[in-house]
Amino acid sequence: MKCSRNGVFHLAGRDHASMIQAMSRAFEDFPGGTRLISSTHRVTADAIMEFARAFDPQIFHLDPKSAEQTLLGGLAASGWHTAAVSMRLFVDTMDVAGGIIGMGVDELKWPNAVRPGDDVRVEIEILEARRSKSRPGYGIIRIRNVTKNQRDEMVQSFMANALLPTRGS
Repeated sequence: MKCSRNGVFHLAGRDHASMIQAMSRAFEDFPGGTRLISSTHRVTADAIMEFARAFDPQIFHLDPKSAEQTLLGGLAASGWHTAAVSMRLFVDTMDVAGGIIGMGVDELKWPNAVRPGDDVRVEIEILEARRSKSRPGYGIIRIRNVTKNQRDEMVQSFMANALLPTRGS
């Protein structure tokens, strides 16, 4: 196994599926109080505009010049773009082979805009962890996710419950 510059593991010469299972985490790896920090992701102007054209076509996400005349005062990522980037960073950081099923999000906030050139990261805190009573082989975690930029400004926060497999399920 070799780790590339961006933290992605590359597998060679072994059964790929069994290596992924052996490397990844499960519910037991996330007791209450666990804190994790993701790698960073650079948000570009092109990515902001591409996401906006597909999913949130508002002027402050689409046109840098026109965006200067809006309340946001310049090009800014859609909150949903920020959420999508944050989700990718969360999934990569948690590294759960069986997947993490969201059960709902509370208190979603975007207190500061994400701008072109921002490097964002996700700080994850496991607030609570318990085994599922209705789904044997799964656990439920209560998380606080905070996305910050390179200036340590919060650009997104939320609380959520998520379902994930226990080891060996």
